[in-house]
Amino acid sequence: MTLGWEEARAIAVALLGGAAIGVERQWSGHAAGPSARIGGVRTFTLLGILGGLAGWLWRQGEPALGAALLLAGGALVVAGYAAVSRRDPDGTTEVAALVVLAAGTAAGAGHLQFASAIVAVTALLLIEKSRLHAAVARLDDAEIRAGIRFAVMAIVILPLLPDGPFGPWGGVRPRELWLWVLLFSGLSFLGFILRRAVGPGRGDLVAGLLGGLVSSTSVTFTFARASEKHPARSRTLASGVLAACTVMMARVLVAAAVLNPRIAWALVPYLAPPLIVLAVGTLSGIRAHDGGGGDGAIEGPANPLELRAALQMAAVFQVVLFVVHEVGLAYGGVGLAVSGAILGLTDVDALTMSMARWAASPDALRAASLAIAIGVLSNNLFKLAVAWFAGRGSMRTLATGALAGSAAASVAAILWLR
Repeated sequence: MTLGWEEARAIAVALLGGAAIGVERQWSGHAAGPSARIGGVRTFTLLGILGGLAGWLWRQGEPALGAALLLAGGALVVAGYAAVSRRDPDGTTEVAALVVLAAGTAAGAGHLQFASAIVAVTALLLIEKSRLHAAVARLDDAEIRAGIRFAVMAIVILPLLPDGPFGPWGGVRPRELWLWVLLFSGLSFLGFILRRAVGPGRGDLVAGLLGGLVSSTSVTFTFARASEKHPARSRTLASGVLAACTVMMARVLVAAAVLNPRIAWALVPYLAPPLIVLAVGTLSGIRAHDGGGGDGAIEGPANPLELRAALQMAAVFQVVLFVVHEVGLAYGGVGLAVSGAILGLTDVDALTMSMARWAASPDALRAASLAIAIGVLSNNLFKLAVAWFAGRGSMRTLATGALAGSAAASVAAILWLR
């Protein structure tokens, strides 16, 4: 057996990975003193080399020797934990040592990028201990339940669903449909978690930005009604509404890019002008931002991640797919445009998903992107009406003015691109 350049590089990656974790353990004080664990930078570097050699032996057709080295390293780690577990049951350092062995083995076997990623994630988890513990301490029962629900939806339900298609009108594809549900509910849940993390008292602008990930329409309703109770904050409430509408458009582009990158590129000329108008309106509101917290803090949208809501979303998505399929076949681009205008009033996510699936050919791509642009325009006009009729003071004038400018930019882009 010879050790060439590639093999030497693999062993070096394993060595450096072990050294990186060892430096963190040494720096954090786990390698010395009365509460010392199994070792520091030298021990972890040697464990990395050991794993790298085990992987290299496996790659050279000597799995028995490689397995023997791994077993010896693992036994050493277990013995070290057994020696200190009576006074301190924490096993973070020992688990990190086992991860170093595994990553070193992966590197020695030739999987350098995977091994490097494992080491990087492990080091990040170790060095961010205090922040992670503080973040977990801030979680409440609702957030933990929601996280578990999402894990069940993604890890348990998704693999059990068949691919399809089943039935007429384009068919039902259960697994693909559930993936879309996970995408949109995950985006909404991310906004919910971020807003809970910063707290409702951190400002109307921040609340609007994060609320836009959940529902910009809900933010518009809530902030417009709040402007009557809190007239002194009407300017910052308006900036929060514009921030939510800006995030909504960015969310449409992100979702389209995930579902169908071609339609995302086709959407950019339609959505860029109104997005710029809203972004300028949002940035101009930053100067007026007064913190918006205190006793008048406004609660954002409720937790969007419920199993019943996910099932309802799947049902709505499938009905929209059926309707778009039949309307597209019967009436072509005109029918899709009318469908986009109607769906934009109710569910931009369902509109984006259905049009991304419909856009299979260049002609369909153009019609589908136009339908999404019309739907986004329809949605902004609806929120403009909400801000005008429910808002008060500067909230009404600033929000409706910016939304009207955004709508005009949308109309100009649609007419120009036709």
